[in-house]
Amino acid sequence: MKRILQLVVVRWLARTPLGVVVLGIVWLIMRRRRARARQPAGTAALHETTAPARRGPVPLRGEYARPGDRR
Repeated sequence: MKRILQLVVVRWLARTPLGVVVLGIVWLIMRRRRARARQPAGTAALHETTAPARRGPVPLRGEYARPGDRR
C-alpha cells in the first residue's frame, strides 16, 4: 500500500517542473540518508576521513620548495 501511494504522489508531482524539482531534492536527501545508514557506526563520514588540504609551498620535483626556490 505504501509503494502504491508513493507511486501516485511521484506521478502527480512529476507533472509540473516545480514538482520535478521537489522530487529531485527529496531524492538527494533520501540518498544521503541511506548512505549514512549503510555506513558502519564506528567509522567517520567520508569527508571527515580525508586529510585536510596542504597549506604552504608547492612541491618541486618530488620535494617541498625551499624559501629561495622559484619556478
